[in-house]
Amino acid sequence: MPWIDACATDDIDAEDLIRFDHGGKTYAIYRSPDDAFFCTDGLCTHEEVHLEDGLVMEYEIECPKHNATFDYRTGEAMRAPACVNLNTYKTKVEGDRVLIEV
Repeated sequence: MPWIDACATDDIDAEDLIRFDHGGKTYAIYRSPDDAFFCTDGLCTHEEVHLEDGLVMEYEIECPKHNATFDYRTGEAMRAPACVNLNTYKTKVEGDRVLIEV
């Protein structure tokens, strides 16, 4: 699987996310409170609303439409109405760049 340069580390504040589109697919890249980076599918599994406008709290993302929550480290659906987990993708930091494996 190729590593894709997605963004600069400074592009994402702690406890926040950015949208990243690549190859016809959309992703969400998160920065945790402890400065680790994570990546999931960018669309909620409930109604395919983009998570970029959602609220990040600690290690969870809340969907902006129906308030479903996911643990962005594992993709696990934590609160209804979502019951399908998000796909997650490996991330790594090289210098000041965040790369994802797609």
